[in-house]
Amino acid sequence: MNTLVKQTWAGLRVLLVMTVLLGILYPLAVWAIARIPGLEGNAEGSLVTQNGQAVGSSLIGVDPVPADPAKDPWFHNRPSALAKDALGPGDPSTSGASNKGPYNEDLVKTIQERRAAIAQREGVSPDQVPPDAVTASGSGLDPAISVAYADLQIARVARNTGLPVDRVKQLVDQNTSGAGIGVPGVDVLPLNLAVRAAAGGAH
Repeated sequence: MNTLVKQTWAGLRVLLVMTVLLGILYPLAVWAIARIPGLEGNAEGSLVTQNGQAVGSSLIGVDPVPADPAKDPWFHNRPSALAKDALGPGDPSTSGASNKGPYNEDLVKTIQERRAAIAQREGVSPDQVPPDAVTASGSGLDPAISVAYADLQIARVARNTGLPVDRVKQLVDQNTSGAGIGVPGVDVLPLNLAVRAAAGGAH
C-alpha cells in the first residue's frame, strides 16, 4: 500500500510539473518570442491592413469576386484545385492539390475550360493564356501570379477602372517581386489594393 501511494504521488508530481512547463510556461515563451519586433507580423499571419483593418494576408491568395463580371476591375490569382467552378474562387480556409497527373482526362478538361474562360474574359485567343493562369498550385492559395498573367489582365483592368494602361502597368511593376527561386511574380492582393486606391476607391 505504501508503494502504491509513493507511485501515485510521484505520478501526480510529474503531471503537475509537465502541466506547468508545457501548459503554461512553454505557450507563454512562444507568445513572448512572437512579440519580438520583426517577428510579430509573421506570428499574426502576415496580415495586410488598410485603414486599420485587415484585408488579407500576404501569404494567402484569395481570388476576388467581381460584383459585375462584365465590368471586372480586379487582377486574379491562380485557380484553386478545390474550387467548385473551374476558375473558383477557392475556399481560403482549405487548401490542397488535385493530385491528378498531366494525362488525367478530368484535369485536361478543367484546364481547357479555364483557358477558354480566361481567354473570353480578357478578350484574347486561348493560346495567349499563360500556364499559371490555368493550373492550380499545390496549395491553391498562391499570393502571386506570373508577370505574363498580370500583363494579360492589364487591358481589362484599365478599361473597367478608367485608369490609363500605362498607369496600370506601373502598378504591376511596383508590385512585382520574387515569387519563387529567381522567378519574378506579381503580388495580387497589394496590386489590387493599389489599383483601387489609384481609381479613387470606387471598386
